[in-house]
Formats: sequence, structure tokens, C-alpha cells
Amino acid sequence: MATVCALLLHSKNHEVHLWSVFPEYARQMAQTRENSKFLPGFSIPMAVKITSDPITALNRPQIIINAVPCQYLRGVWGGLTEFAPKEALYVSVTKGIENNTLMRPTQILHELLGPVPMVALSGPSIALEVAQNLPATLVAASAKVEHARTIQSIFSGTSIRIYTNDDIAGVELAGAMKNVIAIAAGILDGLHIGDNAKAALLTRGLVEIMRLGIALGARKETFSGLAGLGDLVTTCISPHGRNRRLGELIGRGFSLDQAQQQIQSVVEGVATTQSVLGLARKYQVEMPITQSVAEVIFEGKKPLQAIKDLMARQLKEEFI
Repeated sequence: MATVCALLLHSKNHEVHLWSVFPEYARQMAQTRENSKFLPGFSIPMAVKITSDPITALNRPQIIINAVPCQYLRGVWGGLTEFAPKEALYVSVTKGIENNTLMRPTQILHELLGPVPMVALSGPSIALEVAQNLPATLVAASAKVEHARTIQSIFSGTSIRIYTNDDIAGVELAGAMKNVIAIAAGILDGLHIGDNAKAALLTRGLVEIMRLGIALGARKETFSGLAGLGDLVTTCISPHGRNRRLGELIGRGFSLDQAQQQIQSVVEGVATTQSVLGLARKYQVEMPITQSVAEVIFEGKKPLQAIKDLMARQLKEEFI
């Protein structure tokens, strides 16, 4: 997603530095002008400067975009704090919840960097499609609406439309939790268990996301918007989604380790499942689908048995 953002902002005539924590990979990208591992087939213009030097990358930028996977965010940014300018506007496209601390990406960044201006940019945004300039609509969320409007103005264009939202907690929680439901959706695909089952999963999965989000102080309507329902649908149906793909492999009989080896990339929903259950216990929120995903991927429970157990739960009203 960092490469996608670099391409997008370059196309809008902004000066862009693309930074990687891995020096050798940064050199490779600078030579080949391609992110061959994560976004193959898209040429990175020479005007986009590629570096692993934090001093070069963080030399008085107006905007800094964070795309570090959530579980590595603290480690990476912990080494950048001395170079990070306090006057820049920080934009996080990371989706996840940190294990142990149960913190959202912008909370982690605030803890490390202090009270810097912060925006979460989220929504249905398959990287390949955005790179192909196919239409996409996202939401920029910030506690200060002027920061969200700045990102709205900078990113919006002929193929990207940005809405604003002041519920940064809801936007980040929705973006993280939908990855857990996407693993479940993939398991259904791997089992070839039908469209009715997937529709039920998305609907009741959204209820779980909303239930925990509200308990954490987020607004209900955020979960019906782009960062909630919009991103959930995309992640659960797209063949390009890593979380859905991992679930599909598990549904076909692969173990978690085998599935992760097949994908060879960070699947945020795995770690997020543990974090979401931690939050659910802390706030006493019932999340049976998330619990079932955890039992399947971490405890070896058979997916079909997990589905039977969910279907056999006590009957109740749809809206309580």
C-alpha cells in the first residue's frame, strides 16, 4: 500500500520519497523501479526517490504515510522517533490491533511520537485495483476535521474519492476487525459451503464488529460506512485479499503454518484475531464468530465442526 500511495501522489505532481526498513530491498527497488514482491508489474517513476535512509526520507515532509504492518509498527517507528518531524501530518493506512497492548495503529504512533497531527485512511482499497486506477472510495478520519479535509483534498482525484469522518477509533477498529471475518469468509469458500452462508457470515460478522466498536466508544454509523461494511464486503469477496485467501486454504485442509507459507506475506487478520478476543474479554462483548475463527486457526478445530457449533447456538432475536 505504501507503493500504491507513492504512485498515486506522484501522479498528482507531489514530490515523494518511498522508504523501506530493509536496505537491500530498497536498493533493489531503486534499481528495478518495481516493487516486485508486493506490487509486481507497476513501474515506479524515477522521480519517486526510493531509500532506506530515514534522514533522507523524513527531511521536512508535509505528509508522512505509515503502511507498516501493525505488529511491526512499534519496532519500526521506535527506530525513527529521533528523525520524525513533529510538524508533519501523519497518515496511517495500517489495519490491525497490536497484540498485548490492544492498541490501534494511530494510538501506537501517538505513544511513540507524541501529539502529532494524525489521520487514519481506510476503506475498500485492494492495492492492485488502486494501482490500476480503478474507481475506489475511502474515508479519512481524524479527531480534527481540518486534518481529514487536507488528506481528502490531496488524495481525491478522477479514480479516488475521499470522504471525511471524525470517528478515528471506529474507522481503525472496523478496518482491523473485518480481517478476522475475512478469514472466516475464506474458510467458507474453501469448504464450498454456499453463498447463503457467506451472506449470513458478513451480516452477523458486521454485528460483532459493531458490538465491540460501540463498547470501545466508536459511533454505530461508522460501521455501516466505507471503513465498515464497504471494506468488509471487499475483503470477504476479493480474490486478491490475503486474509480471505488464508481462510480458503484452511478450509481446504491446510494448517495455519502451511497457509501462511503459501501466501508469504503478512496476514494481519491472524494476529488481529488474538487482539480482538482480548478486547472482547476486557469489555465483556460476545463475539462467537471471532471465537470460532480463533479455535480453527490456533486450536485445530475442524471448520465444519465450528460451523455446526455456531448454527447450534441458542436461538434469539435478530435485534436486541
